[in-house]
Amino acid sequence: MTAKRQVATELAAEHSAVLGGLLREREALLATLDRVAALNGTARLIRESIGTHSGFVAELTGPEQAVIRWMSGTRTDALQDLAVPIGQGIGGRVLALGRPVRVNDYVSSPSITHQFDAQVRGEGLAAMIAVPIVNGTETVAIAYAAMREPRDFGDDAVQSLVEIAGEAGRALKLASVAEADRETALSAERLRMQSALHDSVGALLFSIGVQVRNLHEDISDNPALESRLRRLEGDVSAASRALRESLLALSESSPERALPVELAEHCRSFQARCGVPARFVQLAPVPRLDAERTGLLVAAVREGLLNVEKHADALSVVVSLLPSEEGVQVVVADDGTGHRGDEPEPGTGMGLRALAERAARLGGRVSLVHDEDDGCTLRAWVPEPCRRR
Repeated sequence: MTAKRQVATELAAEHSAVLGGLLREREALLATLDRVAALNGTARLIRESIGTHSGFVAELTGPEQAVIRWMSGTRTDALQDLAVPIGQGIGGRVLALGRPVRVNDYVSSPSITHQFDAQVRGEGLAAMIAVPIVNGTETVAIAYAAMREPRDFGDDAVQSLVEIAGEAGRALKLASVAEADRETALSAERLRMQSALHDSVGALLFSIGVQVRNLHEDISDNPALESRLRRLEGDVSAASRALRESLLALSESSPERALPVELAEHCRSFQARCGVPARFVQLAPVPRLDAERTGLLVAAVREGLLNVEKHADALSVVVSLLPSEEGVQVVVADDGTGHRGDEPEPGTGMGLRALAERAARLGGRVSLVHDEDDGCTLRAWVPEPCRRR
């Protein structure tokens, strides 16, 4: 091994260890996150941080309605599960405007509608602030802070609530990633169970069926035993039908859930085949894609890993999946020597050109670049179906 190769190996091992540590920390962090805990904690944090009598959070149940679910410091259930349509009350006004709204006295304020005065009076609230909780550019919830007497909330109180809402938005985003990871792991386990059942129970039932049919032919002169074998043959057929139905149920998966599962499976297969460590990382939940776009991204990762196996002489590979530019992107990055020179090696360009043509028909793109510090990065991006460019 040359000195340069030795240095590259040591650097790859170091980078792999750092990445492994970061991934373990990420998984541990995501495992502790929960959407309900984040929203419930936000209601409590509002009271403790701003010093208001109550804090509560409404979650959007549709594009034009929120429902108050999480409360802290309230005395009654007057606001619990209260549906707030867009434009109505202070929360509805926040939904309509997408910015903070404050009132000195809820029931006498001329700046909001008053469909919920009875509930607010019942809870004994007066001054109130409400701000949007945003995940990316989308409002996903509303944070409220309220006092039991009229007062003028200053800009500092509004800013404090905006900062709490920002933290809540980040927590919800991480919780969404954690939920996606859990569902991906569940889907992978379903596929593993499907394969194990097919290979074990399915093969056993087939073998029993063959043996029963052979016995049936051998004892044609024994009516009593033949009748019992017919019943046994029928039982085996029923068990086989039940197994097929179970395998079909286990294989059911939505396209957006199948994508990360399949990419992770390709990484595992690549590592088992080549002995080169391959990591799959989903950086954030991705939008729903149809089968054609999902198939293109899977094909891009498969082609990228195949090129690494054939030409890169890499020490490690990372495959990532992320939302990008109102679409979904996959990235295959390796630390190998890659292809050098202006011309690709024989046989290395057809697959990428075919992928690029498929992507272009969907309004997407595929690119392969050589990194400055060795290695290559393949990127494939497709827009969401309703946002074709």
